[in-house]
Amino acid sequence: MKVIITGSTGMIGLALIKLLHNQNEIYAVVRPNSSNIDLLNEFDDINIIECDLSNIYKIKDWIDEADLFFHLGWAGTTGKNNRNNIECQIKNIEYTMNALRLSEELKCKSFVGSGSQAEYGIKNEVLNEKTSVNPITGYGIAKYSSGKLGKLLSENLNVKFCWTRILSVYGPGKNNTMINHCIESILKNKEFNTTPGEQEWDYIYSLDCAKALYQIALNGVDGETYVIGSGSTRSIKEYITIIKNYINPDYKINFGKLDYDDNQIMYLCADIKKLEKDTGFVVETEFEEGINYTIEWCKKYGSL
Repeated sequence: MKVIITGSTGMIGLALIKLLHNQNEIYAVVRPNSSNIDLLNEFDDINIIECDLSNIYKIKDWIDEADLFFHLGWAGTTGKNNRNNIECQIKNIEYTMNALRLSEELKCKSFVGSGSQAEYGIKNEVLNEKTSVNPITGYGIAKYSSGKLGKLLSENLNVKFCWTRILSVYGPGKNNTMINHCIESILKNKEFNTTPGEQEWDYIYSLDCAKALYQIALNGVDGETYVIGSGSTRSIKEYITIIKNYINPDYKINFGKLDYDDNQIMYLCADIKKLEKDTGFVVETEFEEGINYTIEWCKKYGSL
């Protein structure tokens, strides 16, 4: 199959390429002059398309037909200022609609969009597709809007549309996440300050997340939304301690050095029953296994 992936140098994009490249023709869309484009050098059998999301129809210069379209690309994903940049987030909605229209023009059978747990806002319950949404950031509002508008638009298009709400992901990749900052700090023996770590969070390994997205593309129900996570939680303190013990058991984590944010999410867990039922997805990677591979990758490529 011919597979298009936007946001291909991100954590999930890299995992999707790793999962699919041996048996599929991959078209990896990357921002021109991206500082992470070298990460794609690991795969010598993929097609790299340097194309900004604002000019996504240029993809037709490289390919005239495809089978699956995974839209992972998004601007302004980290930092409060970026996430609440209204102009930027409105453009992301437009980019998503254009990607969906393009997928039909390319005769794709399936389009999968990447939403976020940020669509829910602050909850203290297991999250499923029926959980009420109340996004509190521009990022979360734009993700939710993209999912709803995409479903509406797809009703007039000849392509299956599925939206996802992805919880916390870890894995190989250069990303501005707590996990990556922790790994880098310990590897370089730099001070790592964090909260008391009492939050109970659901982390899913990037390759498992990629498998979920692929199963949704193949078997997901048209117009449906799927929550993606591992379905279980551990405390942030436990996750960080596992990382420390793998790299340097003697390293000291400064738990409690940072206060919780005003809008700190203390509980985050996915209900993946619908995902499992509709697509056959199964979580395969325990945190200990996934984080060990992630650490080795970061030693080779860097974490940030």
